Amino acid sequence: MSLDAKQSTVLPKSTPEISLGKALIPIIALILMLAFNVHIFGEDSLAGSNQFILLMGASVAAAVGFNLKISYPDMMGEVARNVSAVTEPIFILLMVGALAGTWMISGIIPTMIYYGMEILNPTIFLAASLIICVIISLATGSSWTTSATVGIALIGIAKALGISTAVTAGAILSGAYFGDKMSPLSDTTNLAPAMAGTDLFTHIRYMTITTVPTIIITLIIFIIIGLSIDVSGATSPDAILNAVEENFVVTPWLFVIPVLVILLIVKKTPPFIALIAGTLFGAVAALIFQPEVVKEIAGAQNLDINSAYKGVLTAITTESGVSTGDESLNDLFSAGGMAGMLPTVWLILCAMVFGGVMEKIGALAKISEALLNLFHTTFGLFASTVASCITLNATASDQYLSLVVAGKMFSKAYKEKGLAPENLSRTLEDSGTVTSVLFPWNTCGAYHSGVLGVSTGQYFLYAFFNYLSPFMTLLIAAVGFKIKKLTAPPKKELKKTV
Repeated sequence: MSLDAKQSTVLPKSTPEISLGKALIPIIALILMLAFNVHIFGEDSLAGSNQFILLMGASVAAAVGFNLKISYPDMMGEVARNVSAVTEPIFILLMVGALAGTWMISGIIPTMIYYGMEILNPTIFLAASLIICVIISLATGSSWTTSATVGIALIGIAKALGISTAVTAGAILSGAYFGDKMSPLSDTTNLAPAMAGTDLFTHIRYMTITTVPTIIITLIIFIIIGLSIDVSGATSPDAILNAVEENFVVTPWLFVIPVLVILLIVKKTPPFIALIAGTLFGAVAALIFQPEVVKEIAGAQNLDINSAYKGVLTAITTESGVSTGDESLNDLFSAGGMAGMLPTVWLILCAMVFGGVMEKIGALAKISEALLNLFHTTFGLFASTVASCITLNATASDQYLSLVVAGKMFSKAYKEKGLAPENLSRTLEDSGTVTSVLFPWNTCGAYHSGVLGVSTGQYFLYAFFNYLSPFMTLLIAAVGFKIKKLTAPPKKELKKTV
């Protein structure tokens, strides 16, 4: 998940009495306001106006809370707990910006682009991107790590090859979330079975029934897209390769740093520490391999302690780039630093305000309860779980909350139906884990769009694995394929006799 960042998500101690109609008021208001706002601002809505709309949605939810006699301090207390839960992801996000800055001026990303263009032709690029991200996410257990390392490089290669960054982001996220679901190192892969009441490896084995077919279908789709890619209008590959050679020292030794960062994550090093280490390694590499670039960033004639410090800190904290003499290539060799991540941090904080108020007034639990009571068949139970997880991702803006709330709400219902708990844990992952990245105000959607520089609206249609997974789990449920039953019927409570 988020670089294995653990978030402590807890259910409200007491759920206020709220009707379904009142619970839906803030959601309907938010949808209408967001729709109008996006109509007016288009893609620029993520620059700030959507953040304000989330606060307006929180205000509507608070008005409902006041009507229910819930105090302002109580609601803000829940908001504070929600914000506290994303403290580490926010710092991780800032460090990803810092890492991208030093990896750019050190030549790590340009070197990845250089060798990537020599190895990956446009026809196989998307399929290869998917497979690479599957491998990295399985090794690290983190979709966030995958985006922050190879994801950034693959986006750069896509720009160089003239391939749509939206499609590329879809391939990256499809691969990243495969490992996020299947790796025993992933926090969501551990959280889902814990909520459902099964063990980790039973859960992983049972997920293969839906996850493997979905990733195969996704791979086939990207192979087909790759065969139809037209890069006739793209910048000449030779021009890009020459630009890299002229402005950076290209050497395979630079790959040592990304490998070290990935190894640190695999060894369960705290992600914040791993990213700081990667940032500092990148800074040292910049001074060793790219002194001319550091001087250019610092605006200095000579490289001394002062100019070295200024160049490295500029790359870490603010937007920086290397001028190639070709305007069409300058964006390829630029990075936003920590400052470039601030709009995403802003979005996450505002989303947590909305989610916190919705949680405190009992709206999230009420909506899940309504979905649970909507169907009475086995298929209906699976459909209710899927709908609940997706709704929670859209309203609570937190992936972990969707797993915890839905897991707690539905575990008893699955037992009463005689279904093994791995049915629930798999459905939580198939609908809660993977769809979080499809909502721009969810912490996962905000993170990945910020890191990759591609909005959720752009990559949404191409994140095939992420939105095919819920359909696959429903298809498996509809045909009744390997729906595991409890080995013994659930015990009924005996009535006490007086």
